[in-house]
Amino acid sequence: MNSDCKIFIAGHKGMVGSAIHRKLLKEGYKNIVVLSSSALDLRNQQAVADFFAKEKPQYVFLAAAKVGGIQANNNYKAEFLYDNLMIEANVIHQSYVHKVKKLLFLGSSCIYPKYAQQPLKEASLLTGLLEPTNDAYAIAKIAGIKLCQSYREQYGCNFISAMPTNMYGPNDNYDLAHSHVLPALLKKFLIAKKNNAPFVEIWGTGKPKREFLHVDDMAEASVFLMKHYDNSAIINIGTGRDISITDLASKIKEIVHFEGDIQWDTNKPDGTPRKLMDVSKIHQLGWQHSISLDQGLKMVYEEMKDCF
Repeated sequence: MNSDCKIFIAGHKGMVGSAIHRKLLKEGYKNIVVLSSSALDLRNQQAVADFFAKEKPQYVFLAAAKVGGIQANNNYKAEFLYDNLMIEANVIHQSYVHKVKKLLFLGSSCIYPKYAQQPLKEASLLTGLLEPTNDAYAIAKIAGIKLCQSYREQYGCNFISAMPTNMYGPNDNYDLAHSHVLPALLKKFLIAKKNNAPFVEIWGTGKPKREFLHVDDMAEASVFLMKHYDNSAIINIGTGRDISITDLASKIKEIVHFEGDIQWDTNKPDGTPRKLMDVSKIHQLGWQHSISLDQGLKMVYEEMKDCF
């Protein structure tokens, strides 16, 4: 992937896509194609076909997706399934039609069974039942993996799939009805501090454990894999370390300097008990994350502290 190769980033305005865009620009890539969803609806088969026929990208980062937290995933299953199926099917198929040299499809740790052995190994895919609150999203992502594998097997396409853990960082979604746990907690504590609230209420018991990867590390891993990974098997991207929601909330409370209490709404769902990625495979290739959770939390706090 030379600096003058034409690269298409699908989803460049999202958290992951924008981080990949920043990373490529920083590395000196000049021929990058990006279009907003209003200019190119990736769910529209003809629009995607016309785009590929016109632009003919050589490399594709498929970071576009409909994403959200536990509430959004559970409440809008039809949209999460349909939108993600359409996006990935259109982009992957047109990448085959127009002979894209390499495509990276980004999935999610949600693809793994709810009670899979921890840490989550790539081989655990399709070995058990999914978490019911986000099964629609997970099934769509699994379909994307299978599309990449099938086009590789049948047509020899160099399509690879990577499964990132929970991410956070610039351009994250802070809408409490649709966001993931870390940005939701940060926003809740910032608002509570601003309003001198006596407590912050958090969903669930606080017992589930989650792994968190700064999106700049994710972008670095994505570019690394585009350069160095060529296999049909999925590969995990993460830190290999997790933390309970209770401990995460305590860290954010301390960083925000909120002096009130934390109250847990145990009538709300916890989701999957634990989602820790086995990242030995990508470590063996030579990549590891560089931004610690403590460092990353301070970074997003500085970015967002005056926004709410």
